[in-house]
Amino acid sequence: MISLLLIIAPLVGAALAALWPDNRTRPWFLPVVGLVHVVMVFWLFVNPPVVAPEAWLGFDPVARAVLPVVSLLFLVCAAYGVPYLQIRSERNNRVFVSSLLAILGLLSAGHQSRHLGLLWITTEAVTLAAVPLLHFNNTPRAFEATWKYLLVGGTGIALSLLGSFCLGYASLNAGGDGDLTFHALSGQFLNLTVEAATRSHPWVVASWVLMLVGYGTKMGLAPMHTWKPDVYGEAPGIVGSLMAGGVTTVAFTAILRVRSVVAAAGAGPMADRTLLAIGLFSMLVAALFLLGTRNYKRMLAYSSVEHMGILCVGAAMGSAGVAAALFHVWSNALTKGSLFLSAGNIRRAAGSASMDEVRGMSLLAPRSAALLVTGMFAVTACPPFGPFFSELLVLRAALATGHGIATAVFLGCALLAFFGMTRVVFGIVDGRPRQATKTSGKRFVETMGVVAPPLLLLGLSLWLGLFTPAILHDAWSAAVTQLFPTP
Repeated sequence: MISLLLIIAPLVGAALAALWPDNRTRPWFLPVVGLVHVVMVFWLFVNPPVVAPEAWLGFDPVARAVLPVVSLLFLVCAAYGVPYLQIRSERNNRVFVSSLLAILGLLSAGHQSRHLGLLWITTEAVTLAAVPLLHFNNTPRAFEATWKYLLVGGTGIALSLLGSFCLGYASLNAGGDGDLTFHALSGQFLNLTVEAATRSHPWVVASWVLMLVGYGTKMGLAPMHTWKPDVYGEAPGIVGSLMAGGVTTVAFTAILRVRSVVAAAGAGPMADRTLLAIGLFSMLVAALFLLGTRNYKRMLAYSSVEHMGILCVGAAMGSAGVAAALFHVWSNALTKGSLFLSAGNIRRAAGSASMDEVRGMSLLAPRSAALLVTGMFAVTACPPFGPFFSELLVLRAALATGHGIATAVFLGCALLAFFGMTRVVFGIVDGRPRQATKTSGKRFVETMGVVAPPLLLLGLSLWLGLFTPAILHDAWSAAVTQLFPTP
């Protein structure tokens, strides 16, 4: 029952926020609903329920391994959202608040989806619910980014749906009864005769390719990443934070669930090779763009592309790699959330997102600048923050499985990404403020409301790296056991 409330409560909150008449008090729906959601999620995390194999929805080990960090990220961003929307009091926030709460409910449904069709519906519903948030700034570039997100995302929607049809047909072609729950699909493919496996194999391969590209578009994997720089560059920081740490995560868990079924059908090695190839390619593309970009919000978009690639590399390295990837989901969500919020503060203080126009932010917004610099070191895997340890585990899994060349490419891309990010971050933090920056309007005040949330997320990333609790490792191990039911 509580697992259903994780979906229902935010959707009810979204409806109430849409009906609420007061623009000034409406943002308080965000932290109130977020707190209720966090309490329920962590209660289930500590007391995991037994989920029936045939259930379409459930707080199963995969949801338990990922959904808590999404809920925690939302709560911190919700606390940031109240002062942020007070600063943006000239804009009506009815749609903004309602869309954020709807996304939380749909993310809860997506992570708990145990049925192929329901997974597609919830994942695409998250995509559509995010659209009104992207053009909140009401600028021509924001509307252009929104349309690009719709067009590229629509392609991903179509491909993932076609891949779902192919996997369903592969099951029927192998003698299945039409049950599209992941437990039933895996069971059907594990018990195939040689003749049935031969008939279904081409459809399994086609389904994997289509769904990897389709859900990979939602993650922002290269070369399907083209929407990310525009969207993350134009959307408010709170939106970028939730998209980088929440919306992309549900697409990654979708890929993990589908990969488990594909492996049961005997195509696991093929799936791992494609995950490794697209993961390394995403890291390389991101690193090259990071060396050239001069926009610090677009820099975060390319960093997100890199870390989505890291997740895929981890997922390609067997059970140990998947556990490391789930660890990286947590460390990346917390660290990237802090970066987006602090970058949003700097954007309002500077009046621009280009390093050609922004200098000396250590003087104009010293707290946000310090958070941005610290977050930059954290997200580029500098110890002792969470990303260092999660990426180290990915590398250990790669070496243990004999992927020496992939390890070298991984390290090379990570080094280039570090150079690219330090170039941009120190370029906007150091020096004297430009005259255009100093006179860009009313000076931005770094209140506790806009500084504490990114600081808290950064502190949680540090805690995750230094003191990862045993219950988290147990949750990731349980998810791996579900995804790899056979040796």
